This record gives sequence, C-alpha cells and structure tokens, in this order.
Amino acid sequence: MLGSSRESLAALRTSLDARSGEPGFAAVAGDLLAVASVLGREKSLRQTLADSGQPVEARQGIVRQLFGSQIGETSVAVLGDVVAARWSDDADLVEAVERLGAQAAFVGADRDGSLDRVEDELFRFGRAVDSSPELQMALTDPSLPADRKAALVQQLVGSQASPVTAQLLAHTAANLRGSQPAVAVQHLADLAAEQRRRVLAEVRSAVALTDEQSSRLAAALSTLQGRQVRLNVIVDPEVVGGIVVSVGDEVIDGSIASRLEQARRAVSA
Repeated sequence: MLGSSRESLAALRTSLDARSGEPGFAAVAGDLLAVASVLGREKSLRQTLADSGQPVEARQGIVRQLFGSQIGETSVAVLGDVVAARWSDDADLVEAVERLGAQAAFVGADRDGSLDRVEDELFRFGRAVDSSPELQMALTDPSLPADRKAALVQQLVGSQASPVTAQLLAHTAANLRGSQPAVAVQHLADLAAEQRRRVLAEVRSAVALTDEQSSRLAAALSTLQGRQVRLNVIVDPEVVGGIVVSVGDEVIDGSIASRLEQARRAVSA
C-alpha cells in the first residue's frame, strides 16, 4: 500500500484497537474476513465502496444494506469506517478489510493467552508451504475452488491447531488473489508480531484525561509492560476519582471508590 491507502489503514488499525472493548468484538474477525471474501469476488461492489467520488453516507448505506443483517453491529461500524476512508485503488480496500480482520483475531488471541501458540503455528505452516512445491501448486491452482483450498489447509493444520490459526490460514488459502502462499502466510506472521509489541490498556476515569495525562500514563504503562501500550479511555462516573487500569487480566485500581470500599471492609471486619 502507498500514499493515502497506507495512511487510511494506519488510522483504521488505531480505531479498531479502540473498539476492542465493545460488545460483539469477538465476532469482528470472522465477520471482516467473510466480507473481504465477498469483496474479493465482487469487483463492481468494491470499486463502488472505494470510490471517494461517491458520498460517504451512500457508501456506508450500501454496507449496512448488504451486510447489516449478516454481521454484528461492531463489524458494521468498522466497515463503515473503512469505506469512509480514502484508498488508492479498490484492491487496497479489500486488503485493509483482511488486515483488520486478522488484527481483530490477534487481539483476541492476545487476550486469551494463545498468541504464542498462534505465532508458532503460523511459522511452522509457513515453513511447510515453503518446502512443499506440491502444496504451493495446489494453493495457486486456478482450477481448484476456493473452498477446496480452505478445506485442504484445515486438514493440514489439523484439529489440534488454534481456531485462530485455522481460521486465518483457511481464509488466506481461499483468497490469495495472485499472492504466493508463503508470502501471504508471512504477512500474517508479521501482523501477529506487531500485536505482540502492542498492548491495549482499558482506562476508566471519572473524567476525560488530557492529552498530557494520557501520554504520561501510556509511557508509564509501556515501561511496566515492556512493550508499547495504547490506551482506551472510558469515562465512568462510578470510578468517583482516580483511575482504574486493566491490562489483560491485570487490574490496577487507583480509584477513590476502591479505597472507600477497602475502608468499609476494614471497619466491618
């Protein structure tokens, strides 16, 4: 991707991180990958959605009309953001939807502690593809239907593989669109590695944080975590004062409400 497409994707990836706490986020990966498959087949549709000469509201309306009853509300919102962005060509829009789907899958794997496993499985499958001319030929054979390619990959990775790995590799096999299989798998591995270097922290505060406060908090958390931390700040009046930070399963509770509750328990003990 070049120019406006690269800038659009970077902004969308940040926006997706911010949505990761929304209800229904667990379904976003599958939803986006399914939509990407449709867009990959339907050239006129993706051209229309990528056409910046058309009103944003019209493009978002098409998304809701076509996919609104088939995918979750969060997924529809993400797609609305995608079609509102600027793209150098329609192929970049499809690639963006795929990358966002993969990112959502890796966010989920990071949260449930399976990202290490997924990375290892992607690495091993990439090596297997790279060392097997027969497998490369099968996956790039234009006469072999996409669903057969997906089924072949699922058979190869086996039932013991992570569901995230199986989902991403099956989609990739069915949607290469001219890419070499080993290169496509490496792109997935690169996205997984990027997720490893990032952590999303949910911050609940009684009031909105200033830019300076957010920057200082992100820097402090990054030092503690040993990798880049992005903040998702939620204004929550129940916090009363201070902040509550959640990073994965770890909760740092510095709220007045928490201290009051501790004092209450101490008195009633």
